[in-house]
Amino acid sequence: MEKQYTFPYRQYTLPDGATPEERLLIEEARKAAQGAYAPFSGYRVGAAARLASGRIITAANQESEVFPAGLCAERVLLFSHLATDPEDRITALAIASVPDDTECCPCGGCRQVMLDTMRRQGTPFRIIMSSEQSATVVDSPACLMPFPFGL
Repeated sequence: MEKQYTFPYRQYTLPDGATPEERLLIEEARKAAQGAYAPFSGYRVGAAARLASGRIITAANQESEVFPAGLCAERVLLFSHLATDPEDRITALAIASVPDDTECCPCGGCRQVMLDTMRRQGTPFRIIMSSEQSATVVDSPACLMPFPFGL
């Protein structure tokens, strides 16, 4: 039996196509990217999440000489948040990179951790993948991970 997997997403140009809340979250992710430790790849990534309380938290990728011991910005943010304040659920997460000529999309490991986070908090959250010129938004980590790992 053949099946198809489809999901809705929005693409728009920046800054005009984004809502004020999305623009703020993207800007916070860009600022966070400046704090990345990426001496090996030179690819700095920042993540910013809006919590249900309205608070915004940020993180950046961290590389290590002992590859692959580093972590992507999304996982640094999600693991830290889940360890310190898991009751304040995530409602949206933006990702930005330097250089930012293409939209910053999460790797497979980050997609799985986003889905795990959604499962733990019991609600989906929007993911905003941005570049300097554009952004793509999905309403749930499940859109990016159609066949997730699960125990």
